[in-house]
Amino acid sequence: MNATPQPGDEAAARAANSRLVRDFGLLIKSATRLEQRIDGELRRECGISHTMLEVLIRLCRRPGEEISQRHLADDLTLTSGGTTRLLDRMEEAGLVHRIPSPADRRVTLVETTPRGCEVFLSAAAVHARLVEKYFVGPLTADDHQRLTAALERIDAALRDDT
Repeated sequence: MNATPQPGDEAAARAANSRLVRDFGLLIKSATRLEQRIDGELRRECGISHTMLEVLIRLCRRPGEEISQRHLADDLTLTSGGTTRLLDRMEEAGLVHRIPSPADRRVTLVETTPRGCEVFLSAAAVHARLVEKYFVGPLTADDHQRLTAALERIDAALRDDT
């Protein structure tokens, strides 16, 4: 059964099929598929989510650096409540622990545990394998360099426009 054409259908179809809509949709679809692939493999092989890996990356990047729960929330673009729940699960799993900041009692700092470092190293290898296979492998070196440069410019424009 065919739907009855409505006023504006043709204009709506042109808008829905525009190059901008298609290109942005492809970016979102590709990023979502890669995120789902990484998340599934990390859960199977390491018992953590991709978001948990992102927390561990930030905590392991500069050993000894004090990182607040608020800074993690901002960096991961999570709400304060979402970050609290995530860190609760990570703390229960023995991956991180939270401590009060000695400089400001209103601030909670987050640190990895020895188990968190072990899990991070395993998860980082899984992550690297999948990123190499699906983000780097399908592109030439020049295409990959252009893509990452373009993504950096997009990220900078979005950060600068807040």
